[in-house]
Amino acid sequence: MSEHPTTLAEATASPEAAVAVPDPTRTTALERQGDPDAAPPYVTVVLPAYNEQDHVLAEVERICGALDASELTYEVLAIDDASTDGTLEVLHAAAERFPHVRVLPFRRNGGSGTARRIGTLQARGTVVVWTDADMTYPNERIPELVRILRDDESYDQVVGARTTEEGTHKLLRVPAKWLIRQVAQRLTNQKIPDLNSGLRAFRRSVSLPYLRLLPPGFSCVTTITLAFLSNQHDIRYVPIHYAKRAGVSKFHFTRDAYRYILQVLRMVMYFDPLKVLMPPALWLVVIGLVKGVVDMVRHPFYFPASTVLLVVTGLLIGSLALLSDLVVRSRDGV
Repeated sequence: MSEHPTTLAEATASPEAAVAVPDPTRTTALERQGDPDAAPPYVTVVLPAYNEQDHVLAEVERICGALDASELTYEVLAIDDASTDGTLEVLHAAAERFPHVRVLPFRRNGGSGTARRIGTLQARGTVVVWTDADMTYPNERIPELVRILRDDESYDQVVGARTTEEGTHKLLRVPAKWLIRQVAQRLTNQKIPDLNSGLRAFRRSVSLPYLRLLPPGFSCVTTITLAFLSNQHDIRYVPIHYAKRAGVSKFHFTRDAYRYILQVLRMVMYFDPLKVLMPPALWLVVIGLVKGVVDMVRHPFYFPASTVLLVVTGLLIGSLALLSDLVVRSRDGV
């Protein structure tokens, strides 16, 4: 038997097989002390970590301290995303100290979205919590988010909505995120205080059909938000304080902002393509017809190529919108 877990490619070959296997030579305290037939915990905290050796232990201590002080049963799935520093060793040492911590090491870096997807599939809890290991989110409030789900079955997800922006490229991120959020709100017809918060709790059973839609990068949190909203799963937003991250940010403004807006459009296209395609189609047809009337008045029986192109392009996009909607409505499952 190999001393390492299955490769990321093997782990994500299919939704059913998309699991990460802990290193059999590095069993955790939970695996040695726990009974495999024992009742599963109520909460699973999925904690991805990539090169966070200097503060991941403090984050684990904060999460476990908050949940130990609550009435909730829990486990923490600490996922090392093929870190190149000492993150994995720190997590294994933490697992020796905290009996509810499981370490899932990846051989290849797959991104935070891949880690969260595999962690959710591996989770044993009824409620899954996503958070980050960079000291930005108030993880001591995790029990509060979980209790909202436990006590109110009308909600399927609770999101910590940030009241401030403390990330890198702040001057660029604030207007860019506002614009992307406005697009998402318009396309989903829902108010979204925070589209891509990394701190959220949701019912695992509800999330399972949507996990295959998650991209590998940061926009996975945007995806799970839009997937829930597009399928009438109620989300509650709880205001939280957002701190300046510890360590070096992995966020690249140009690349990740582009992925965010692309993922918003992709998700709405997946669930309701008419909202994306039909408005521009109708506008092109209307503009083309108005221009045609003007052309007829100025030059009787003469239609410039630009007028014909506007109308034909609008009709083509409208036809594509109707065809896409037909595909969505004929699809089985999600």
